[in-house]
Amino acid sequence: MKRAIGCLATLLAMSGVAHAQNTVTLGASVQETGALANTGRYYRDGYNFAIAKINESGGVKVGGKTYKLALKILDNQSDSNLSVRQYVQLLTQDKVNFLLGPFASDFALADSSVAEKYQVPMIQGGGASDQIFSRGYKYIFGTLPVASKYFGSTIAMMGKLNPAPKSVALLYADDAFDVSVAAGTRELIRKAGLKLTEDKRYSSNTSDFSTLISEVKSSNPDAILVSGHETEVLNFIRQAKSLNLSPKIYSFTVGVPTADFRKALGADANYAFGMTPWLPSPTNKDQYFGDAPAFVKAYTQKFGYEPDYHAASAVADVEAFAKAMQAAGTLDPKKVRDAISHVNFGSIYGTIAFDSAGQISLPQTVIQVQNGQVTPIYAQGIMISKPQYPMPLWGKR
Repeated sequence: MKRAIGCLATLLAMSGVAHAQNTVTLGASVQETGALANTGRYYRDGYNFAIAKINESGGVKVGGKTYKLALKILDNQSDSNLSVRQYVQLLTQDKVNFLLGPFASDFALADSSVAEKYQVPMIQGGGASDQIFSRGYKYIFGTLPVASKYFGSTIAMMGKLNPAPKSVALLYADDAFDVSVAAGTRELIRKAGLKLTEDKRYSSNTSDFSTLISEVKSSNPDAILVSGHETEVLNFIRQAKSLNLSPKIYSFTVGVPTADFRKALGADANYAFGMTPWLPSPTNKDQYFGDAPAFVKAYTQKFGYEPDYHAASAVADVEAFAKAMQAAGTLDPKKVRDAISHVNFGSIYGTIAFDSAGQISLPQTVIQVQNGQVTPIYAQGIMISKPQYPMPLWGKR
């Protein structure tokens, strides 16, 4: 009996080794709790969903062997210092093969230094700041458009409105992403011949915008562009209403594409403009989910909420690793890194092909909340739908 038990234990141990040898583990530190958890969930759920789908389809073939994907996620509690330590742990203790990214540019900016130090590729769809990709790093890749061009489509659309806005106020938070957005937007405003009436930087997580709003009211711009976090945007809109700030148009870098934004504001979400690199078009297809509308349906059924571009970019991150491993024919980090730099494939998110800095290029579609629904307005020089413009005074809605 003892011998039989011993043999069984040996077989189980051997089975475990075999399983580990046929598994590729992706590691990530994600905001599952804390201030950024509402957006962090898109990455946790998107990564898990993509890995499950790839495994259901048979896994990934690498150099004549078939591997299943596994995911090791740590909760950074929305703490960037903890996130850095966790990425070191993932590589040195947990021995993951490759890295997926966190949400937010400040996090990706710091965490990518870990990937660079250990020369293990990280693909992330949570950080868009130009700073992430301007350091000459070779092991960081991103699936969000460059931050400095976020308002490009919005400003181009403004030139087609009647009457076209002539003056703009720019407000932005002091984190890496929003500083990059502001730097690019100033140049876009200058090239468009618009007057910049206000150029104000505020502290991240600001809840009181009353002073900023008073300053903006005094300069009376036609348009207001705000780059910040979703909670900040919600507070800004609520206080704009209470202080009766009614420009002809206002636009925000985050929040507007999400169902949470519309739920939080109700009717006050109407008329808000935003942008997104992803809308669930049936022309966006891949081998795992079919097309983007099918992905949205399946994701919503599984997780109980609708995906936005964060979730779609998270899925693309995982798929990019699968494609790169297959192309490399090996799990060697340097060779997989080189393969990532050459991937070019269609996904439910769009075409994934990284430039020399490690970032993809996707056009931003201008959207507006109209009657409680997100409506695509403008993209790549084409007015898709009629915007509700100018925005009516709060008292006349």
